[in-house]
Amino acid sequence: MALRSMTGFARSEGESGRCRFAWEFRAVNGKGFDLRLRLPTGLERLEPELRRLAGQVLSRGNVQAGLTLSVAESRIEAVVNRDALAAVLSLKSELGDAVDPAPLRFDSLLGIRGLIDFREAEDDESTLAARDAAIIAAFDAGLSDLNAMREHEGAALGAVLSGQVDMIAAIAARIEADPSRQPAEIGKRLAAQVAQLAEANSALDRERLHGEVALLATRADIREELDRLNAHCVAVRELLGHGGPVGRKLDFLAQEFNRESNTICSKSNAVAVTAAGIELKVVIDQFREQVQNLE
Repeated sequence: MALRSMTGFARSEGESGRCRFAWEFRAVNGKGFDLRLRLPTGLERLEPELRRLAGQVLSRGNVQAGLTLSVAESRIEAVVNRDALAAVLSLKSELGDAVDPAPLRFDSLLGIRGLIDFREAEDDESTLAARDAAIIAAFDAGLSDLNAMREHEGAALGAVLSGQVDMIAAIAARIEADPSRQPAEIGKRLAAQVAQLAEANSALDRERLHGEVALLATRADIREELDRLNAHCVAVRELLGHGGPVGRKLDFLAQEFNRESNTICSKSNAVAVTAAGIELKVVIDQFREQVQNLE
């Protein structure tokens, strides 16, 4: 499966009968999946099907989908209020010669408010059903275009993340190879510290002092943190290779990266290791920022 970003834009157009329509999709980052539909009045009945289709394709991000609808050819029809017409004719017959005995003229009938209305002709049910089906098909096509754009951006993000995890692994290897972590160097440094303490206070118990120093040395060891960093790098590469909606998992691993780098910096007893640990934190922050864009 391909990696996908959560941002994208797409437009899909179509027509059915005398109607033309267009969908516009805009997607941005989001913790979950939120679809906001803007439909013309009277088309709210399409919403359940549109949401079903979107849920099959998208799993994360805030998506706005707006539909515009226009009629290319207007058709006007006259609607006669039959009850009102019957009332007018009945009144004319009842009054007889008391009013103008001439027959009612058509232009006179047009002048009576509410007797005849002119409005846009409505399509029959089969025409409306065909239009609705075309609108849904255009929505589905727009989703495909949106996904294609998100996949294109996802591929670019994947390359960036892959480079960043390589940098994390390289810095971890540099920390591991630092001379300050060699047993001989550690022993030399601890021996010098013990000698300074003993010289400053001759009353100190040397055996106990050696034991405390050994305990501190054990606590300062960063072997486990480096092992976990390397394991997280392997997990990230596997997720990037698998693809699909892996953004949340990568975000969790970014938090784990950050935790290990903090521990390395706090345990560091060498300037070079501390500097590398700070560099590591910078790359991890950049990694996490990019992960926020993935589905």
